[in-house]
Amino acid sequence: MEHPAASIHLPIHDLNAAGFAPYGEVIEAGSAARQFAINQGFATRFHDVAQVDVGSDARVLVNIFRALPRSLPLQLQVMERHPLGSQAFVAMAELPFLVVVAEPAAQLQPERIRCFLARPGQGVNYAKGVWHHPLIALERPCDFLVIDRGGPPGEQNLDEVDVSGWKLWAG
Repeated sequence: MEHPAASIHLPIHDLNAAGFAPYGEVIEAGSAARQFAINQGFATRFHDVAQVDVGSDARVLVNIFRALPRSLPLQLQVMERHPLGSQAFVAMAELPFLVVVAEPAAQLQPERIRCFLARPGQGVNYAKGVWHHPLIALERPCDFLVIDRGGPPGEQNLDEVDVSGWKLWAG
């Protein structure tokens, strides 16, 4: 699919801790994590790979989201953020997925949006307030383990912005 002339193409960057730091943390069993043997030496623990932030008056939720694959290039339709807590996504299959983010700000700006390719074995933990596109599975349907905030009934922890008019294309 060709990009319209007035559109903005967002290049896809490799997902790594340094490049993703303004948006949160990369979750992976990498050399940056503190490691030690557990279970009588039959397992290795990669310790404290992400900071789950649920704020006050909340609990940690563990969910599974099933995402359908999308084709690239992909025109972005909506960006969202969760102002009260972090949100982590880890693919439960050995599949890549696309991550689209922007730093926390009162107003989302198109020039601040970045795309990353999460390789198999990687996940992300979006920091509180980070703008992000809903899940973008690639190749085939994929289940994601999602860790986020469960607050009091009726609590508002989702802001959404329609970006379809910005003609932003990933891929």
